[in-house]
Amino acid sequence: MSPSAPPARVEPLTAAPPDRTLPREVGGGFVAVLAFCGIAVSVMQTLVVPLVTELPQLLHTSSSNASWVITATLLAGAVSTPVMGRLGDMFGKRRMLMVALGLLVVGSLVCAVTSELVVMVIGRTIQGGAMGAIPLGISIMRDELPPKKLGSAMALMSSSLGIGGAFGLPASAFVAQHTDWHVLFYGAAGLGVLALVLVLVVVPESAVRTPSRFDAVGAIGLSAGLVCLLLPITKGGDWGWTSGTTLGLFGAAAAILVVWGFVELRTAEPLVDLRTTARRQVLLTNLASIMVGFSFYAMSLILPQLLELPKATGYGLGQSMVMAGLYVAPMGVAMMLVSPLSARINATRGPKVSLVLGLIVIGATYGGGIVMMDHVWQVVVLSTALGVGVGIAYSAMPTLIISAVPAAETGAANGLNTLMRSIGMSTSSAVVGVILAHQTTAFGPLQLPNTDGFKISFAVACGAAAVGLLITLFLPNRRRTPLIAQASGNQEPQHAEPVVAAVPAAEVASGVQGLVLGHGDAPLAGAAVTLIDNTGRQLGRTISGPDGRYALAAPDPGSFVLIGSAPGHQPQAATLLVSDAPVTCDVRLAGGGGPTGAVRTLGGEPLAGAAVAATGPDGAVAATAVTDEKGEFALPELAPGSYTLTISAEGHRPHAERLDVTGHGQPPRIDAELRPAAKVRGTVRARGGRPVEDARVTLLDSAGDVVGQCLTGADGAFSFAGLTGEHYTVVAGGYAPATAPVTLGGSRGARGAQGAQGVEAREVDFLLGHG
Repeated sequence: MSPSAPPARVEPLTAAPPDRTLPREVGGGFVAVLAFCGIAVSVMQTLVVPLVTELPQLLHTSSSNASWVITATLLAGAVSTPVMGRLGDMFGKRRMLMVALGLLVVGSLVCAVTSELVVMVIGRTIQGGAMGAIPLGISIMRDELPPKKLGSAMALMSSSLGIGGAFGLPASAFVAQHTDWHVLFYGAAGLGVLALVLVLVVVPESAVRTPSRFDAVGAIGLSAGLVCLLLPITKGGDWGWTSGTTLGLFGAAAAILVVWGFVELRTAEPLVDLRTTARRQVLLTNLASIMVGFSFYAMSLILPQLLELPKATGYGLGQSMVMAGLYVAPMGVAMMLVSPLSARINATRGPKVSLVLGLIVIGATYGGGIVMMDHVWQVVVLSTALGVGVGIAYSAMPTLIISAVPAAETGAANGLNTLMRSIGMSTSSAVVGVILAHQTTAFGPLQLPNTDGFKISFAVACGAAAVGLLITLFLPNRRRTPLIAQASGNQEPQHAEPVVAAVPAAEVASGVQGLVLGHGDAPLAGAAVTLIDNTGRQLGRTISGPDGRYALAAPDPGSFVLIGSAPGHQPQAATLLVSDAPVTCDVRLAGGGGPTGAVRTLGGEPLAGAAVAATGPDGAVAATAVTDEKGEFALPELAPGSYTLTISAEGHRPHAERLDVTGHGQPPRIDAELRPAAKVRGTVRARGGRPVEDARVTLLDSAGDVVGQCLTGADGAFSFAGLTGEHYTVVAGGYAPATAPVTLGGSRGARGAQGAQGVEAREVDFLLGHG
């Protein structure tokens, strides 16, 4: 974009695409369908929990080998969540959601038709690929829902992992106890098919895309690192925590992930943008997610065992597998019912307060569990309280993530956050498993977990919640979010509102305020800052003051898009969640770092005054420049994307090539050499060699259009100069017309020669006869 051009229109990242003037209305069942998809996937994950003790007999293998049925799903889910999120950002979130559900169906059917360990593990691995459905659902909600509905919808979707698990346990136990165990997997396939149909009918495809290349190297590196990390966590108890295999895999995980991070930071289009992930809000939220995942899964491991142990032990509650699942089910009901409350807390007090409150409830629940293990009603109270705490905490995490990342990266960012929860859950499984395995008491020929084991497990889970609370306290209170996502266009706004004066920051009760910063974080005055809703409707616009400060009021709490632009700078946009308190957001506008290059003649001399233009895929000019006396040029900074760079100069043939701007690393440099324009000349003669005077000679281009005409002189000579094309036809008339094709820059056609200053000249002679 030229510095003298009017400010470019910035298409909001959460608004409809330019070819649509009104936002798409989603059906009333939109949120329910996406939540059902999350529940179906989480039911799949907990499907085999009631069968854990029976799997060795059912699959005719050892207990150690049978544990791969759970481990395979965990590993596949850990790998698929960030990959599915990134693919959703690139190719369409609804499309990838259907792929995830398809994997659920296929994997379930594979498991349903086998009793062989290897085939079962393959099926469970395929099922694990469906874990990306939850972050994809959250991202679709962000793209499609109005701000007032977004909070409660995301809370329900985020909690679906726990809701499905809590409901799935008693249902799975009932099926496993009263029918053939293969029915469990047929049921999971049926849920997947139903979810697929509902998505096809109800859920629209999101218009928000991030066209780019898939980072296959990053995906392979992350997968290898996660497998090496999670495998010893889940199998360390069987292999021995100090065994060479366990320690070797931990060491390999550290090495692979360090190298992977180094490569990702130098990749133009990474699978995971580590710079975004390293932001304080995103990083701390992901760390807290590990602790919440740890605490949530610990209860799922402790309570069923406590309920199912025989009363003869003195502390067991003697319940059947089905009843144990029913007594844990209130956790899922509480998570579902608390979703609207948690969304309200997010909107009024901010997601940090919501996450703090959730962790306090989780910690208090586990603290109370140490002394509340004697009666079934106490277990119901604990499961319900934990559902409340986890539901509130789970709803806050995607809100914190999406308010700190650009809309084009929400799929990958939410996938990474889901991965952090999975890491916490797998760590919880390993730690609690070790505690209960070592704190045992003899009961006949069996070694059963004792009360000390349960109390220690409760205390460890309480400690995890405390660590998560400590991490959460360091989250920014006012969510200072730098604008890093960008989008640009070339049309003028169709419904521009008058520019209003900046409001002093102290006067903004609810809205957005902050600084506009330019190169070197210096305050930038005169920058335009616009606030729109996710339908593209402008809510306010202001100009930054001399100190770079701006302030905009928001009409209601909700999700909005803030856009910053200034002449000579790359426009920036990001989504913010605004509550009753003002949000502080610094707008950083990059500028002056666009593509550069040099233009020279065929002989290597600098070519001054050449026109340089970069045009976008739609043919609109995005930036222009003129070469200086040294032949050098510099374009204003361009938004990442593909452009066509065209260089032209009088007396020279134009040059065009593709220009790719990544937005990472050094701006591209283009050096071009312009060939001089060509000349076609010749002589028209009659039979006998006499020059023909006043013969009309016409020059046609490759399309057949006349581009030049002249009459020969007394010597019969003609000439056409300054030609920049390649293919021409020369027609000589006056007697019977004669034609000759001419190709410039090649060997075909008429005789060639180099004229003055290296100008290519083509000789075309005609011999005309009487007609």
